[in-house]
Amino acid sequence: LTGTLVLSVFAAVLGFFQYGYSLGVINAPQKVIEAHYGRVTEATLAPEDDPGEDLGTSSHILTMYWSLSVSMFAVGGMVSSFTVGWIGDRLGRVKAMLVVNILSIIGNLLMGLAKFGPSHMLIIAGRAVTGLYCGLSSGLVPMYVSEVSPTALRGALGTLHQLAIVTGILISQVLGLDFLLGNDEMWPLLLGLSGVAALLQFFLLLLCPESPRYLYIKLGKVEEAKKSLKRLRGNCDPMKEIAEMEKEKQEAASEKKVSIRQLFTSSKYKQAVIVALMVQISQQFSGINAIFYYSTNIFERAGVDQPVYATIGVGVVNTVFTVISVFLVEKAGRRSLFLAGLMGMLISAVAMTVGLALLSKFAWMSYVSMIAIFLFVIFFEVGPGPIPWFIVAELFSQGPRPAAIATAGFCNWACNFIVGMCFQYIADLCGPYVFVIFAALLLIFFLFAYFKVPETKGKSFEEIAAVFRR
Repeated sequence: LTGTLVLSVFAAVLGFFQYGYSLGVINAPQKVIEAHYGRVTEATLAPEDDPGEDLGTSSHILTMYWSLSVSMFAVGGMVSSFTVGWIGDRLGRVKAMLVVNILSIIGNLLMGLAKFGPSHMLIIAGRAVTGLYCGLSSGLVPMYVSEVSPTALRGALGTLHQLAIVTGILISQVLGLDFLLGNDEMWPLLLGLSGVAALLQFFLLLLCPESPRYLYIKLGKVEEAKKSLKRLRGNCDPMKEIAEMEKEKQEAASEKKVSIRQLFTSSKYKQAVIVALMVQISQQFSGINAIFYYSTNIFERAGVDQPVYATIGVGVVNTVFTVISVFLVEKAGRRSLFLAGLMGMLISAVAMTVGLALLSKFAWMSYVSMIAIFLFVIFFEVGPGPIPWFIVAELFSQGPRPAAIATAGFCNWACNFIVGMCFQYIADLCGPYVFVIFAALLLIFFLFAYFKVPETKGKSFEEIAAVFRR
């Protein structure tokens, strides 16, 4: 583990830190920003000839603006996720991460300057541009980290992106406290603050070597690949890894690249594609982003006096169990952890619903709801959180893998958008029974995973293909 390797991995995963920050930052200051939206829209709706008349702002317009502010982040990610492979191969891993960072800086500037223009429009545009960055970054970062890591450390370093996400969420929640930045004066700074991480990443990436695998396999630059390896590995002889890359290059050349269209039309990939998409859908439709985006609101309904502190508690639990899951994933199988996580989330969703529904009759039910939320997050991090990110790469060989990862990424972002856009409306409509919908979906996902998802730990692509044939 050399200094250059540590620097390279740290610089890369700052992209996932920004992703986590953008997921969590919108949560704590919801009331403050909604109040600001209300004042801005009232001012634009009030007629000039009768400024004293209070029209008020209809709640459904505010809900629409707020839902767009939350979900446009996912629209950006959806749009850009398809171009990851192209930009990574065209510019190289490091240069691609440098260039896409400009999107993050622009997006954060738009949000940071929100009070100087039409706030809702600037925030919605800023979230969309930041989403474009995160969609690209969520593909480029794992690609770079896996290519610069030595084989023995690839698993451990590959899980750091999930840790960076939850750290980003936690820091955004702490800074969102009303006595820090989550107040009427400072909320634009809170929204735009991940631009600092973008600037730091930009300057650190200038010091990082290009991926030796990209240099050797894609560009055929043997000497440059050796130089890059020496920087990353220190004094050890690079020839062993060069030999591995040569083998990988020959395998890649022997297997034809599969397009997204071929992926869906060929019966050979049909079952693997269905599994890859369903694990992404189950990650997002499990209800976890409803917790991340709206947990302050949910704790408020559960009768918690200081809901924002409970939300920070969720962030701490989330971070701790992400660290634990790093060790669990290599000890237990992917499939068993995924099933355990889904079943635990299902029981927690039912308990949450019972707690919220009976709160008016029994005051102590607020504790049931709170414990259920914490358990929901713990079970998510055990299985449905980290596993969908890497199981897709394990289901497909070299030829169809890029198309499968792009499709799975798009599916994940699309589901993220649907949850972000629709949850507030459904919560207003269903009240305390909103998590019944997620419980029903979790039951469907559990049954699907039980019958269809194979164990991929330690198995070759041929063995996985044989399981699908059976």
